[in-house]
Amino acid sequence: MSRSRTVRLTAARLGLPATALGALAVAMLPAPIASANEAAPLAREGAGRISLGGAVSSTGRAPAMVPAHSAGPESVVVQPGDTISAIAARHGLRTTDVLALNGLGWSSVIHPGQVIRLTGAPAAAAAPAAPAAPAAATAYTVVAGDTISAIARRHGVSTQAVLDANALQTSSIIYPGQAIAIPSPTAPAPAAAPAPAPVLAAETVTLDDEQIGNVRTIIAVGRERGVSDRGIAIALGTAMVESWLRNLDWGDRDSLGLFQQRPSTGWGSADEVRDPVRATAAFFGGPADPNGSRTRGLLDIPGWESMSFAGAAQAVQISAFPDRYAKWEAPAYAWLATYG
Repeated sequence: MSRSRTVRLTAARLGLPATALGALAVAMLPAPIASANEAAPLAREGAGRISLGGAVSSTGRAPAMVPAHSAGPESVVVQPGDTISAIAARHGLRTTDVLALNGLGWSSVIHPGQVIRLTGAPAAAAAPAAPAAPAAATAYTVVAGDTISAIARRHGVSTQAVLDANALQTSSIIYPGQAIAIPSPTAPAPAAAPAPAPVLAAETVTLDDEQIGNVRTIIAVGRERGVSDRGIAIALGTAMVESWLRNLDWGDRDSLGLFQQRPSTGWGSADEVRDPVRATAAFFGGPADPNGSRTRGLLDIPGWESMSFAGAAQAVQISAFPDRYAKWEAPAYAWLATYG
């Protein structure tokens, strides 16, 4: 039977004009399936990561997106194993929008402890420059070993001015290849935030059972080897920066464990650097260093007791981001007092 005859017969049975029934049939046709090209950009995020945003569901329809203005947190702190796509999915956002808000690209790497913005204008959208200073900012590309304070000094501006120009905080992490806006030295610098602010932010961190267990291990190893409270606090702060006080089975290149020690540079085998007791003993070093003279721990650094908290940690770790240790000094002493 032809389609037109079927429509006329059905219309007659329902008491509807044939034209109305035809419109109803068209409206009930399934929505078109999204093309493969719509999901293709997210495939570049890498194998094994959750890919969302333009992904197509098993039903063939693109998942509904929550508008950017929906209620939710303004930012989140990256946890081990997080990806931008997973964070976006948890908050009903598109991966591309979260990348843009934070000035990131598909190849960008995020790390535990990093703050990811979920609302607001994209990171690249700076406030309009004053008419008298049209070139209020220049772009700078971060290289290995850079810190915000060092970048600011090289360009003759304050650290706070660079932080404000890029919507960053003193606890934010920068990475090689990231674009940083440098405000004009002649532009009035925004009022500096009170110095204790970043420390207070760190003090609000609540440790979970895994982190508390690792804190107690570090303290116990330090006590057993006669390390001073200052040395133990430096170890606690270092482990927080390097691994978020977790015994990680991944890291930069072959870095592993609480202190992200690298087997390829003599810190031990993969299993050894993931042994919290041995890794802590290697960090302290000294006569009981399980690595002998292959590596240099805190007790092997001449004059470490008179160094700054961050300086002593950096002398052992040789990190590309030496400024990151300082803000954990006060929390480290608090953990020592609580769990030691």
